[in-house]
Amino acid sequence: MVQIWVDADACPKVIKEILYRVAERSKTRVTLVANQALKVPASAFIKTQRVAAGFDVADNAIVQQVNKGDLVITGDIPLAAEVIDKGAHALNPRGEMYSSETIKQKLVMRDLMDELRGSGEISGGPAAMTQRDRREFANQLDRFIAQATK
Repeated sequence: MVQIWVDADACPKVIKEILYRVAERSKTRVTLVANQALKVPASAFIKTQRVAAGFDVADNAIVQQVNKGDLVITGDIPLAAEVIDKGAHALNPRGEMYSSETIKQKLVMRDLMDELRGSGEISGGPAAMTQRDRREFANQLDRFIAQATK
């Protein structure tokens, strides 16, 4: 049975709420991995895993436990690349499904943007999450669950 792993420290609350509903509806296990305590609804399908604080600790825990065919919810492009290399799937909280064809380009763009931010040429982070982002995430998640439970 496919499992959903969530890089929960940076995952928006609205996305977590969508995941909780999907877990119950589809009876799919959702595990939220974070370096802080999380409050989640009581459910046989939703669990949390608390890891030590530190750089990439939650990411490493997910990579160690993810299985081929599982889904990881993350906006962290290096984490997405690692789980794709293991045969899992990665979905961005804005609804973009990463693939082995697109992840290399995403890594290059991420590195370029880090360099530009570091040099002061650009500043700021991503745009605020929109209703369209939420809808796209929910649609991609529903498609994934439907395909995985065939």
